[in-house]
Parts: sequence; C-alpha cells; structure tokens
Amino acid sequence: MDRASVGVTLFGLLLVCAAAAPLKKGRDIDIYSFHINSTVTSRYAVTVITSRVANRLNESKEVHFEVKIPKNAFISKFRMTIEGKTYDGVVKEKEEAQQQYSQAVSRGESAGMVSSVGRTLEEFKTSVTVAASSKVTFELTYEELLIRRLGKYQLLINAQPMQPVADFKVDVYIKEGPDISLLEVKGGLSTNKVANAVTTTRSGNEVWVTFYPTREQQTQCEGCAENGLNGDLIITYDVERLNPSGELQIANGYFVHYFSPMDVQRIPKNVVFIIDRSGSMHGRKMHQTRLAMLKILGDLASEDNFGLITFDSQIDVWKPELLQATGRNLMQAKLFVKEIQDRGATDINGAVLKGVEMIKRHPREGSASILILLTDGDPTAGETNIVRIQANVKEAIGGKFPLYCLGFGFDVNFDFLEKMALENNGLARRIYEDSDADLQLQGFYEEVATPLLTDVQLNYIGAGNLTQTRFSHYYNGSEIVVAGQITDNSLDTFQAEVIAISKSNKVKYEDSVSVKDLAGMPKHENFIQRLWAYLTVKQRLEKEVTLKGEEKEAAKKEALDLSLKYKFVTPLTSMVVTKPHEEDTQVAHKPKEGEQPHRSFARVQALPQLPPYGTWPAFAHHPGIGPPPFGHSPGAALMPALSGQPGPAGFPAGRQGIGPPPIGHSPGYIGPPPFGHAPAQAYTPEEDAGAMDFGPVPTIVSFQMTNLPTLTGLTISKDYVRFLVTSSRQPKPLCYDVPVETKLRLLTDPSSEFSMNGELSQSGGKGFRKIVLHYKTNHHLTLSTSEIHYSDGQNPVKFVWGQQPTKYETDRVSLTLKNDVVDVTMGTVRVAFLLHKEGGDVFLWPAVRQLPKGVTLQGILGKTDVQYEQLTQLRIKIKDQEVQAEADTATDYRRASAPSVDCLLVPLRFVLQGKLSDFTVSQL
Repeated sequence: MDRASVGVTLFGLLLVCAAAAPLKKGRDIDIYSFHINSTVTSRYAVTVITSRVANRLNESKEVHFEVKIPKNAFISKFRMTIEGKTYDGVVKEKEEAQQQYSQAVSRGESAGMVSSVGRTLEEFKTSVTVAASSKVTFELTYEELLIRRLGKYQLLINAQPMQPVADFKVDVYIKEGPDISLLEVKGGLSTNKVANAVTTTRSGNEVWVTFYPTREQQTQCEGCAENGLNGDLIITYDVERLNPSGELQIANGYFVHYFSPMDVQRIPKNVVFIIDRSGSMHGRKMHQTRLAMLKILGDLASEDNFGLITFDSQIDVWKPELLQATGRNLMQAKLFVKEIQDRGATDINGAVLKGVEMIKRHPREGSASILILLTDGDPTAGETNIVRIQANVKEAIGGKFPLYCLGFGFDVNFDFLEKMALENNGLARRIYEDSDADLQLQGFYEEVATPLLTDVQLNYIGAGNLTQTRFSHYYNGSEIVVAGQITDNSLDTFQAEVIAISKSNKVKYEDSVSVKDLAGMPKHENFIQRLWAYLTVKQRLEKEVTLKGEEKEAAKKEALDLSLKYKFVTPLTSMVVTKPHEEDTQVAHKPKEGEQPHRSFARVQALPQLPPYGTWPAFAHHPGIGPPPFGHSPGAALMPALSGQPGPAGFPAGRQGIGPPPIGHSPGYIGPPPFGHAPAQAYTPEEDAGAMDFGPVPTIVSFQMTNLPTLTGLTISKDYVRFLVTSSRQPKPLCYDVPVETKLRLLTDPSSEFSMNGELSQSGGKGFRKIVLHYKTNHHLTLSTSEIHYSDGQNPVKFVWGQQPTKYETDRVSLTLKNDVVDVTMGTVRVAFLLHKEGGDVFLWPAVRQLPKGVTLQGILGKTDVQYEQLTQLRIKIKDQEVQAEADTATDYRRASAPSVDCLLVPLRFVLQGKLSDFTVSQL
C-alpha cells in the first residue's frame, strides 16, 4: 500500500533587534540562549520555545520576540521574565480581551500579536523594553495533535534567530505506544557542514533528535549566512500497526483511540471532479489545474469509475455517465482536460448538483463515492444565494457521500466552501496560488485516492463526552482519532468497538484495555485529557459552522468553556499580555483561515477604533506586512471593474495579427470563450495583482487627425479616457470615451449611504488623478497618486503608496494596502484601487470587486450589464436604438499587466442611456 504524509508543524523563529540602528558586531542585543524543546507523546506534541536575551548597552532598548507556530496549534502559555519578575499571559474570552485591546489601540499602542504568515504558519510577536545591562527571558508553549497524512507524521522546526547564538539547542523527544517503524530527518538545517550537528537515537517506541550547532556551524548550512541559521529541520516518522483494532490508551479517567488498519482491501471509488473554468481561472491557475488533472487521471485505479464536469455559467459533462478508468477512457479524458478553456461566470450550484446526479444515477455495490469541487470564486450565475446553494447541495447528497471543496486563491469565499463541505462529511482546503499549485491539488487527491472503509462507527462502553465517533470514509494513510471521558468507574476493562463496511462485507473490530493494570502507571502529565480537550474544541468549532439556533450556541459555549479551562488561545479566546513598567497591553488573537500570509508585524482580526493621526508610520518599521484580500460577502454579486488603455494614434486599422488577451466575464455570461492571449504576451504571476474578473474600463485616447474613418455620433478630440463595459452573453464588450478632467459619479448606493466619485487626469493623463469615497456620515477616504487619507470622523490616518503592506479595520470598513494596490471594503461594497505608472504618467484605476444585490445603483459603475443586438458586424442595437460602431481596443487597467482588449467603440449616450452631465458631479 502506498504510504502517505501527514504532518504536524513545529516552528521556532526568533527575531531580536534594537529598535534603532543595525546591530554592531559586538551584539549589543545578544541572544545568548535559544532552545526549542518538543515532546511528542502518542501524537500529542507540546513545544516550548525559550529565548534568553541580554541588553549589553548602557541604555534601555526595546527587544522583539517573534516565533512561528503551526496554524493547527493552540498557544497555551506565554511568559516574560525580567529582573526576576515574571509576567504571564492570561487567556480570556475574546470579547473581554477585546475591551483591553481597544483601549490599547485608542492609546496608539501596539496591539494584536498573532497573525497568519503562510500556508501553515501563524506568527507570535511581542516586544519589551529591557534596562541597561539587563536580561529578559521569553517562553512560549503551544500544543497540537499530529495528524497522520499520507502515512506519516511530520515535525517541522524552523530556525532563523538573525544572529549566531552561543547556546542554540533543539531537543525533540517522541514516545509512542507501538514501536517506531519509520524515522527520517531532513531539511536545510541538516545540510552542508551543519549536518553533523544533528544526532538521532531510536529505541523501540522512543526517538531522540538533537540539533546543537556551534556558532561557526550556524553560518554554514544551506541558506545560512553571517546572520546565523535560516532553515528547517524536518522529522518524519510513523509507528508499527500490528493490531488492526488500533491503539487504545487510558489515563486518569480519559481515553484515546487511534484507529488505522492497514491490511484492508481497497474499495473501488466513484469520483466526480467538478472543475471551475470561469474567466477568473485564466492564466496560470487554469494551466496548473490541467496539469494536476492529467496526473490525477493517470493515478486512477482500473477498477475506479470517474466523471468530469466543467462549468462556468454553462455546465458541461465529459460523458453523461461514470466510466471505468480503462486505458482508452483515460486517454480520451486527458484529451478533454487539455482542451479546458477559461470563460464565463460561475454556476457552482448547478455544477455540484449535476455531480450529485451523476453519482446517484450510477450506484455501485461495494464502492465509495466522492465529489471533488475546485473553484476560485463566488457563485455569479444560476443560483447565487450561498445559503440556498448550501441547502440545495445538502438535500441532494443526503449524507450518502462526502463533498470536498478546494478553494483556489484568496478571492474565493472560503467560509462558504467550508460550511458546504462540512455539512456533507467532507472538508475544505485552500489551494495557494503558487508555482506548486498543481502539486497541492495532486497531494490532496492522494489523501482520498484509496478508500478502505466506509460508514465507520466507533462505540465505547462506559464512556461519555466523546469526540466525533462516526466517519463516512477511512482512507489509506490516514488515522481516525477518538477521545473521551470514562464515566463508569466500576469498569475493570475498557472496551472499544469499530463497525464499518469494507469492499466485500460488514466488518467489526474490537479492543480492550485493563483499567486495573494502569493503576500506578505514570500519568504522562495527563496528556490524554489535554488531547481530548484540544480535539473537542477543534471539532466543536467545526460543528458550530453547520449548526443553527440553540445547537449552535451550545457547541460554541462548550468550545469556549474548554478553551478557558485549558488556557488555549482559540478563535473564541485571546491571550492578554500586560507588560512591565506600565508599558502597553497586547492581545493575542487566533487568526482565521483565509487571512493572507505575511511575514512580520501582527495584524488583528478587527480594529474597533483608529489610532490617532500620526501614529501610523510606526507600522513601517515592520517589513513584509501582508494582509489578506477580503472575502466576498454572502449573497453579494461580483460586479464589473474599471480598466482602460492609452489609445493609439487615430482609430487603429488593426494590430498586425496580435490577438488580445482574455476579457473578463460578467455574471450570467453565456457565449463563446474569450479571446486568446497575444503571442507576445507571456503570463507572469504578477499579472493578476489587483485584477478583477470583469468590468467597465476607462482608458485615455489621443487621436491623430489623419486618415480618420467616420464614426457617427462621436466627437473627435485629443484627450479622452476610454471606458469598457463587458456585457454578458455578448462576444465583445462595448467601449466609449469620456473627456479628461471630468468629475464622474462612479457609484452611489443610497440604501447604504455609500458614494464614490472620481476626477480624471488632466490632458495627457491616463486614468484618475483623484478618487473619493463616502460611507454613512463619518467615513471618508481620499485617494490621490501620492497618498491616501482616511477618517472615521474622529481619527484621520494617512497612508503612502509604496509603504510596507498594511491592513486597517474599523466597523464595517476595511483597508488593505499592499504594493500598488489598496483594497477597500465599506459595508457591502468592495473596490480595489490600482496605482499605475506608465510612460511617465501616474494614475489611479478602480476595480469593483463586490456590490450589493437587490438594490438600485447609480453612477457609471452602476451600469453593470449593457445588452446589445448585433445587426451586422459593426452595427448594433441597444434598447431599440441603432448605432454604427467601430472595431477598436482598450487596455485593461484592472490588471497590473494592463493587457489590450478588443471592443466595439460607440457613443457614451448609447451605453449609459443618458447624457454625460447625468454622470458628473461638481465636487468629489
């Protein structure tokens, strides 16, 4: 049987520095000791990171402490010891901690300390002022249950102390019930001359791994330099599985049962892959999806049945029924996959229901059915209400098989996918937009590629307060873990029973352990009880997502009570750290999945109050701040964005065969695929920075006055900005021109008191020179090409383009600045603003990402779906009005790469159904 890989991640990263100039060679701020101690007892890992730092100067200095921990872990302890006095973090209910947090923010002090920093990590950060010639000790403890994935447990330790440390040690001790069957140590910290600093000792069910590099060795590993260690130490292991009934352990009134039988015949599977091919999947995402699917198809077993569904606003099936994975069928399926092209909108509801229908229509005894959905966006066609979609899918599946949802990138509504998956016995996983996205997709499929059991039910006599005991599928390489309390104190023997369905019949596993024999045995620091609490909190938080009313509140309360009792920092709790000498208070929150990775200063979940004006530049001292893009609001419809182009001299007669890049799609788009990329344009990952899927597009046009073709209704002038409106169900978008220096009403939503106005650049410009947003009576945002000003009516804040990535949040208002893109959410409206620099010109471009549904919107961006009838190649009809159009182009400035798009150029009044004066304002 194939082995698989699961992992737990243990990260230690320390960054200590003076707040002023770079450190001198004498190490004025000296990390003289840095220890990572990890103890794994039967899969439950407790890691303690201890750093001792000395201020060797004759003046006080601020010392920073940063460590990275797995997202799957809960912080359970933090303390600082200074001059013999210890300051402990206190875990409180989040709302209570939020009050202290808000007070700290209102004083202009640093606040939240935990943030997401990548696919699997969170960063904990704090700092403290250390007196002259004094020392400080930081100690952080976190806990997690190692999950078996693809047949292995993995412990990953990262070290980057930013300087060689005299006393640097990593100690890992693993003790399992069964003997260790596999042990590997690898990673950058085990390479080159530092490799001999790693020692491993293995004896039966115990493993010791140490890493004690000298100062000199700390500069000699792969990726290491004069600043010391910078890399990973990866410890991979597995255990013997001689007992098919699993491993049953009890201690101090609690039990844990690990169930992972190996000698089970695989069950043939019925799998339907549902692949999003909407326009937002264009470029590398679509290419990587095709690569992954070709590899996955090649890995299907001959006894598996499979189906393929691709969808945008249309839903297409490769074959109407599931087919066996024969060589011929797989070859044809691969040809189909190679031809998948991005286009159109996103009908998730119809696509998933079609997949359910395919599986239900072809039931097969002795098989396991699986649905796998891959999408990168919100539903924008067909049924778009996410609550109704979730209800439709749950009713259709009826608990008969799992749905796995893979969300590609950060524009996807991950909460929507997660709830839909959890309601149908599956899970949701984010696929990160990176060079290895195809490998991420393949890796997930490998985890569910080999079902061994279905309808798994675990029963325990004399036990209560159990974690999850029913599982739809058990896959090769994974492990089922159940924990609970032993409620019958009169038991001499504690018994476990597992009932499941295998390929050929119903199977039953039984195991037992003597309660009396355990009397007097070591308590292992009561790890089983903490494991039970950890697992219960995790599962109650997942369950709470799918529940309603009193059941939802009960699950949340149970998770909160256990979090407080065991001092876990979870999404329901926070850790409050009060610093010595009346310094500021900091609050550690647990970040939520979906927050964009960044490398440094901790951001917070919500910011109830803005700091006083002038305090913001302090954030610039923290490089690499990178908050996530905002997710779409439930039920909100994606809407067109603005983009444009610098127009060519005169109306172009053509572009000598250079084809335009794909145009974005509108909600409900039905029709042929968008145009292909120009051969000269190579796709780059940066191309989609700040990009939108579809939209109205402004662009400057400078006309030369020779050889002009006639165009009825157009006034020729030297300085115009061109707008592009993508129309659903139309092969080409429409474009129209607006004079420069015009002040435009871009978008107004009277129902939510939101408005956005913009002033086009002066002659020779290429976009907007200034854009102003108003929300309610007190929120105002002004963007220019040099800086950004925001005020909530009391506290103004200033941002500068190009400053370190930053995120700010207030009540229903969020701002994220990263590179040359600022992402703004006000109520139910979300807009990204791009700063473009081209040919010496600097200008702004708005890209609408989300608008409310069911309300009447005003302004140019309120014209979201202009339909026309094409009478001849260049003559069209809009609302009973005919007009002669001109074949032309517009540059799509909603994307950082600003690709060119073919369009039909017509007068403004035909597109907007009004005069220009109807869409202008006297003041922004």
